[in-house]
Amino acid sequence: MHPTEPTTQLEALREALDSGTLRPVRRMLSSLHPAEIGSLIESLPRAEREVVWNIVDPEDAGETLLHVNDDLRASLIAGTDDADLLAALEGMEVDDLADILEDIPERVTNQVLLSLDQQNRQRLEAVLSYPEDSAGGLMNVDTVTVRPDVELDVVLRYLRLRGELPENTDALFVVNRYNEFMGTLSVVDLLTHDPETAVAEIMASDAKAIEANMHENSVAKLFEERDLVSAAVVDENNKLIGRITIDDVVDVIRDLADHNIMSLAGLDEEEDVFGPIIPSAQRRVLWLLINLGTAILASWVINRFQVTIDKVVALAVLMPIVASMGGNAGSQTLTLMVRGLALGQVESSNARWLLGKEIGVSLINSIVLALLTSLITYLWFKDFQISMIIGIALIINMFIAAVAGVVIPLFLKKRGTDPALAGNIVLTTVTDVFGFMIFLGLATLLLG
Repeated sequence: MHPTEPTTQLEALREALDSGTLRPVRRMLSSLHPAEIGSLIESLPRAEREVVWNIVDPEDAGETLLHVNDDLRASLIAGTDDADLLAALEGMEVDDLADILEDIPERVTNQVLLSLDQQNRQRLEAVLSYPEDSAGGLMNVDTVTVRPDVELDVVLRYLRLRGELPENTDALFVVNRYNEFMGTLSVVDLLTHDPETAVAEIMASDAKAIEANMHENSVAKLFEERDLVSAAVVDENNKLIGRITIDDVVDVIRDLADHNIMSLAGLDEEEDVFGPIIPSAQRRVLWLLINLGTAILASWVINRFQVTIDKVVALAVLMPIVASMGGNAGSQTLTLMVRGLALGQVESSNARWLLGKEIGVSLINSIVLALLTSLITYLWFKDFQISMIIGIALIINMFIAAVAGVVIPLFLKKRGTDPALAGNIVLTTVTDVFGFMIFLGLATLLLG
């Protein structure tokens, strides 16, 4: 019987590591893209990470660093000597180099800058002059420009002389003598039109450039809406300073998705699955403490109605239903809101309509669920008043949950707080506290 073949790259790598020799590991890594190597390193415990990292080809090492989380990157860099680090960074694209330069020790950074020619040093400084999460921080300064008054034949001869094009080049940028952006010349149009045609005759003059200060999330949205492969980046004077390509935008979209998913649990998107115990615990304890505070607040509300609970034991059994249904209903609305805010679909101008819609949805659902819950409660406890109390409490709390699900993320965003990170905690507090207060308050009034 033949041994079972590994079904994933990770399984294959673990088998290679367990073989007792590094030759199969080195052979496997040489066949992988740096992004795949980075993903595999992230999937290994710390000791095995170091083994694999130390045998990554220097030509792949620099790009591999781009495809691991911030904590792991810092750890790998700290464990690499200066000479190997310089070899890894040699030949990297300027925009990629800018992405990891802040993680590099200053002594190595100085050597990297000295190794660059004047043109690349100026390009690197241009990228570093913009915030990391802006179009300027995302851009690549390697652009191909043409003038509008030249003929296509001249452009073709220029490109042949140049010998190569930057990756993901689907269009050349048309600029005037002052380097001001005027439009784009599609590579398809360049190749299919009469060589004697002037650039100005076929260029896309309606092509929009991206301002360097635009946030990277807005850049990603622009690429999605316009199905772009590349786009020009201009400064405040409309002068061409670089370009953004689809591969950079895919990274932004992935990071944004990671951020939204991890934030819902109060975690950093750079949380390392195999990271050290103490830093991981320190990151998580803050939100757990906040959750503890909200739980204590809910318990305090319950304690205020202890006399009523002691009289009617059924209330203690039914309390979690009201809070849970409110929390789940509110979470549905909150998730839609966070997604809408992230995509730019929700703003203050349409928030009132959305609030009305969510209130309508909550009323319909809450009435259906209240009737069902009241019926089950009556069959269970044979008490009409208790079944009526829980039905009314459900309707009111789900109404509050719908309002909170819309208002909380809008309020947090206005205050500069990430709705995905803090929204769930605030919402849970609201639905728990109001759920218990309404349910137990009604019971106190009607049951004495």
